[in-house]
Amino acid sequence: MSGRPAVRLTEGELEGHYTLEGALTFDTVPGLAQQGERVFGDCPSLALDLGGVTRADSAGLALLVEWLRRARECGQDVRYSNIPEQMLAMARASGLDQVLPMYRQERAGQEQPESADEARP
Repeated sequence: MSGRPAVRLTEGELEGHYTLEGALTFDTVPGLAQQGERVFGDCPSLALDLGGVTRADSAGLALLVEWLRRARECGQDVRYSNIPEQMLAMARASGLDQVLPMYRQERAGQEQPESADEARP
């Protein structure tokens, strides 16, 4: 065992839906970035649920930015849901909450925007 925190990218039941579980940190992001390459280009949109993320640092936030760039490069839309508070606070502090398509799950199938600007009418 390497002692590195575990992180998993799991395909959901619906096409283009994935779940992230574990720590998104400097230790785990490089391996996860390679794993994530398989999701780009297969379908018109991606939905990534981060509700299972237990810990995150700036490397985890940078990965979300990179995946957004990569998805756009492949002509895909991407949505991040259930962003952990720790990541959301970093995104807000850096202004990335205005760039990243972040949503929180209110009830099954209903998502609400995380950023203040998206929530305005």
